[in-house]
Amino acid sequence: MIDLYTWSTPNGIKASIALEELGIDYTVHPINIGKDEQFDPEFLKISPNNKVPAIVERTSGRSVMESGAILYYLAQKHNSLLGDDPITTLEWLMLQMGGVGPMLGQVHHFLQFNKGISDYAENRYWTEGLRLYGVLDRRLSEHEYLAGSYSIADIATWPWISRWEWHNVDWSKFPNLKRWYRLIAERPTVIKGYNVPRELGPIPIPN
Repeated sequence: MIDLYTWSTPNGIKASIALEELGIDYTVHPINIGKDEQFDPEFLKISPNNKVPAIVERTSGRSVMESGAILYYLAQKHNSLLGDDPITTLEWLMLQMGGVGPMLGQVHHFLQFNKGISDYAENRYWTEGLRLYGVLDRRLSEHEYLAGSYSIADIATWPWISRWEWHNVDWSKFPNLKRWYRLIAERPTVIKGYNVPRELGPIPIPN
């Protein structure tokens, strides 16, 4: 049994999708970041960087923080979702952690939540976000999934692309990424994990 501490963010959704994909029993503990619950002293014992998600294994008491580490830990432990080659999977997982997540996070900050504060920042992060869309699209022109077969690299990246309505993206320029996104969005495990810890409604699907 896993205790999952999470909220409805792209990083949080990664963990719930992975747990659903692996068929692991888990209990959800919502950490409402809108109410600063991530700064609660008890949560900081589990996640010292005050970020969601985090997990705790009840039997061992082991905690794991940081979404990428959680995905890798679960995949390694259950020998699943590691793609065709573990190193290739790590490459694309790290691209999400170091590129897709941070850059699209800034797109959300400046284009969605703070529009008009800085034209420079809006253009810088939007341009970089679209560049990363292109990197993913080119990869997916040659592979069904990022690491060949479905893996934690896809689980890590997909929730960030699921906020595409905030990215001012022209999907006609990224047909391979669109194909991949729609394919993953149809998975029952993804649909269930997407709505943890609260119901977000239907997954947005590009035409």
